[in-house]
Formats: sequence, C-alpha cells, structure tokens
Amino acid sequence: MLAGRGLVESPRWHGDRLYFSDWSSGEIVVTGLDGAGEVYARVASVPLCTAWLPDGRMVIVSSQERRLLRREPDGSFFVVAELGESGWNDIAVDGRGNAYVNRVGFDPMAGEQFRPGFVHLVAEGSVRQVADDIAFPNGMVVTPDDSTLIVADSYRHELVAFDIGADGDLANRRVWAALGEGTPDGICVDAEGAVWYADVPNERCVRVAEGGTVLRVVELDRGGFACTLGGPGDRTLFVVAAEWQGMTAPSPVVPGSGRVLAVDVDVPGVGRP
Repeated sequence: MLAGRGLVESPRWHGDRLYFSDWSSGEIVVTGLDGAGEVYARVASVPLCTAWLPDGRMVIVSSQERRLLRREPDGSFFVVAELGESGWNDIAVDGRGNAYVNRVGFDPMAGEQFRPGFVHLVAEGSVRQVADDIAFPNGMVVTPDDSTLIVADSYRHELVAFDIGADGDLANRRVWAALGEGTPDGICVDAEGAVWYADVPNERCVRVAEGGTVLRVVELDRGGFACTLGGPGDRTLFVVAAEWQGMTAPSPVVPGSGRVLAVDVDVPGVGRP
C-alpha cells in the first residue's frame, strides 16, 4: 500500500484515513487507501506514538521531550502534560479522554540493564502511575465499553489486562492471553473482542481470543511493528512493518524497508486504537 519508509509504528484509522508514525524521520504521516502519503506533523522523537481524543484531536507522546502533546486544528502543539522520567512509549485513550501512557524501565538501545516498566494515567494535566512490573510495555488498547485496558508485554510474551475504575485507576491485573513464543508489539481489538498483535521477530500479525487461542495468522516478509483495523466497514487490517536489524544496530531497521500493508478481514474493528 505504501513503501519506502523507516521504522514505522502507531497506525491509527481516523476520519477515513490512516495515520502512522515514521520514527526514523520524526514524522506522522497520513494517507488514503491510494497510498498517497503526506506529512501531518513533525515531532523529532523515538518513540513517537499517537492516539485520538474523543473530540477528534490527536495527542502525541514526545518521548524525547518527556511531554504529552496535543495537535491543535491550526497545526500547533499544546503541552498537555510534562511526563517526567524517560522511556515513554505507547498511548491509549478511553472515551472520557483519559490517556494511558506506558514507560519502559530501561533504554535497550543504549545497552542499559533490564528493569520492568510502568503504565501512567494522564488526566486533566496530572500524571500518576497506575501499574508497574510490565517487563517491556508495548502496544495498548482500551475496550469499546471503557472497562478494560489491555497491554502488550513483549518480554513476557503475553497480553495483560486491567479493569478501569471510575477514577481511571487500574485494578484486577490478569494475563489476558499467554502467547507462547509470540512477541506482541502494537495491538488492536475487533468487534468480537479478539486482539490482533503485530510481532517483529516472528514476522507476522496474529489474532487471538482471550485465553490465548489463535484465531488467525497473517505471515509477513518483515517484522510487524503494529496494526489497526479500518478502511471500508472497518474490515481492513493495516500493518506497519519493516526489516528489523536490532535494538543496538546503527539503524534499528533497514532504511527504506518500512511499509504499510493492508489485509482483508472478516471481523470489523471498533475504532480503537
């Protein structure tokens, strides 16, 4: 569908178009189904993940600045919150506008010693930790009824779920799905409550039910970094993928190998992430 990019991540279907991040270029790109991409925003950050607020504005995790930004209609940025710390990664937003941002506990690209990560809640400008001991927190999604946050833990090869309280706090931590050798990165949920996860080392995208039953596997020719559902009837699985070289390589992916792939699916998405 679209090729020639770098380390591509965070695909989001919104308003009949697909948005995704190119971490290599520091760009958020928007494209139609024809694959004609254009730059929606520039934020020099690795990671560079996004979500949509209920009012239709995009929020952006600027990990380098340790800030959560909101893109205004005129293209300017408003600082929603100073996040502090370091290692900020993915983001998911619920129907009330609460933003869940996760943080990796160490810098693998710098060769730091492993430490588990966290999930923080950003609400009304405040930032507070609501979960810990996520070995390597990656993709996240809030279920359509706003009751559950699902987090991909890449190092433990599992999807972890939490109940969301009225105040946004997380409780009742549990393993939503053990994935065996699966290494989940970006995730999305469909109308039957199944989760699709993209997998970099296994070069695939997998649909699983709660409990871990594998429902479908889409094989790729390169690492799958994240996925989302959208397109006509929300029945297209968009996968952002690239040729992975490793965390400590001069370039984590082969330059120009990043692309957006589109796969038809039977079960539609629900608009998240």
